[in-house]
Formats: sequence, C-alpha cells, structure tokens
Amino acid sequence: MSESSEGGARGRDPSRAGTLAAFAAYGLWGLFPIYWKLLKSVEPLQILCHRIVWAAFLTIVALVATRALGSLAALFRDRKRAPYAVAASILVTFNWGLYIWAVNTSHVTESSLGYYINPLVSVALGAIFFRDRLDKWTVAAVAVASAGIVAATVLMGSLPWISLCLALSFGLYGFVKKKAGAEPLVGLAAETLIASPLALAFLAYRHAAGAGAFVAAGPTATALLVFAGAVTAIPLLCFAAAANRITLTRMGFIQYVSPTLQLALGVLVYGESVSAPMAVAFVTVVAAGSMYAFTRVRRRPL
Repeated sequence: MSESSEGGARGRDPSRAGTLAAFAAYGLWGLFPIYWKLLKSVEPLQILCHRIVWAAFLTIVALVATRALGSLAALFRDRKRAPYAVAASILVTFNWGLYIWAVNTSHVTESSLGYYINPLVSVALGAIFFRDRLDKWTVAAVAVASAGIVAATVLMGSLPWISLCLALSFGLYGFVKKKAGAEPLVGLAAETLIASPLALAFLAYRHAAGAGAFVAAGPTATALLVFAGAVTAIPLLCFAAAANRITLTRMGFIQYVSPTLQLALGVLVYGESVSAPMAVAFVTVVAAGSMYAFTRVRRRPL
C-alpha cells in the first residue's frame, strides 16, 4: 500500500472518528455548567422550558430536512413504543430541570457525583431488567459505590439526593430509550415534542405575568435561550456517532470526562467546596467506576 493510501485509510478509520465524537459529546456535556451559569439571571424552570421548545423545533426541522419525519409519526403510532417515549420525556425533563437548578444554585460538584454514579446505575438496571450477567468485579464495583453513598449519607445525616436523583433519572432514561428503540434524533424529537405543550404554556404564563425572560432579559440571554436547543442536540448526535463506531468499553472510559470536567469547574472555577462526606462518596464511586472499567479491558480490547 502506498503512503497516500495508508493516509487515506487512517483518515477513514471509523474507530478514530468515533473516539473524537465521544470526546466531543462528553466534553460538551462536561462544560454545560458554563452555559447554564451564563443564564443564572433567568429562573431555572424558564431555562428548562426554552431548552425543550427550541430542541423540539431544531429536531423537527432536522427530520423534515432529512425526510425522516415519518419515523417520528411511526413512533407515536406504535402502541408498544409510544409509552416508553412518554416515559423518556418525563425522565429527561426532570433530569434537565434538576441539573440546571443544581448548577445555578452552586451544586455543580454534587451534580458531577451523580454522573460518576450513573454508569453503575445503568449496570444495575441492565442486570435487573435485561438479565445482563454480572461477574464478581461488577458486583464488587456496585457494592463499593453503594457503600460510599451509605457512608456519605451517615456522615452528612442526609442523602446526597441531587446526585442520586440525577443518576437514577438518567439511568432510567437510558433504560426506557432502549425499550423505545428509536433513532437518537427521532427519540429526542419525540421527547421534546411531548413536553413542549406544557413548556409553552408555562412560558406564556410567565410572560403574561410580566416575568418572562425571553427578550426582556436582554439580547445575550435571549440568544442563549434560543441556542439551548442546539446545545442540547449537538452532543447527543456526537454521542450517537460515537456509539456506532467504537466499543462500549472505550465509551465507558471516555464518559468519565464529563463528570470530571464538571467537578473541576465546580471546585476550581466556581469556588465550591467538597465536604468530607462528599469526598468519601467521590473516592469510593470513582474507585468503583475505575474497577468496573479496567476489568472490562481484560475481557476485550479497546
């Protein structure tokens, strides 16, 4: 093979493209606190509603442009899959809303812990609902993470509810999306379209009360609210591109980029402190996640 042919083959390497797409997805998700902090002057529920409405608009336009709107209609007509799409809409709306609220009330570090926990929640759900086999290392990882959460709860005197709610809602969201079996763009369009009527009703109510942020909050905030749809859709599409090109093992490693960036932003940029109980939770959960990820490498190559 000539040098130019080898270079072309490297350029077309799906694994390399998939890895870059995965880093793009998780990197963008990890930097989300910066975006939502720019909208701190807007009440979290309005941010959430704008995110839903503009994401719905963007995904519908994309489906029309790609002549895939029929796939969305087919999903809504399917009596078996449609209820899962509704459940996914409820779960992702709750997850997005809680996350935006947490970021803008100085709980970025607790949010990051939730996304460290999330992979292990997904493992547990897979074992319970899809009968995935758990080896001894997986059981040990889940046990270590659970012990860390229990220890942190005892030390704090209360559950780290933000972390747990984010992890459980996103884990369950992944479960119901798998049951719905829709393509990423179609799934996001369905989920946001289902939630849009309530989102629009709330925004109309706030504007009628003279408290609407759109336009009134200034051109910068208004633009950020509009682009919240793209901010939502772009990392999801990168994630879908990565999932089709690289192994789940590699995805498992890269996904820790997101909560690590969130944790760094919370501590180094926004001046949040990590209490002793939270430090216990972080150490045990990260250790558990590392244990799970590294033992996957022993089973199959990256």
